Amino acid sequence: MSKFPTAVNLHKTSNTLGLTYGPEEVYQLPAELLRTHSPSAEVQGHGKPILQFGKLHVKLIKVEPAGQYALKLTFDDGHDSGLFTWDYLYQLAVRQESLWADYLAELKAAGKTRDPSESVVRLML
Repeated sequence: MSKFPTAVNLHKTSNTLGLTYGPEEVYQLPAELLRTHSPSAEVQGHGKPILQFGKLHVKLIKVEPAGQYALKLTFDDGHDSGLFTWDYLYQLAVRQESLWADYLAELKAAGKTRDPSESVVRLML
């Protein structure tokens, strides 16, 4: 059974997607989290997710309904594929802390960064 939000708001100042499920259940999903965890094939790959990096400054610029079951999100880096179903958005919302910690660990292990202007150099001594 899907959990539908009672309100969806694009907060341009904080660059977040606000999801309200009730008075005690309000979430703010950062654009960077949404972009790096997009359900698109570009991000999810075909069975193995493709690590997204350099998305620190990505902006969420448009939110559109996709039927009754999902949202289509558009980011300023041109990414707009993949539909964020209500179930998927709710899972991102309730698990965002652990998903973010895992993502940061994956970046570190891969020698990548959130900042597109930085690169990590490993010295082999």
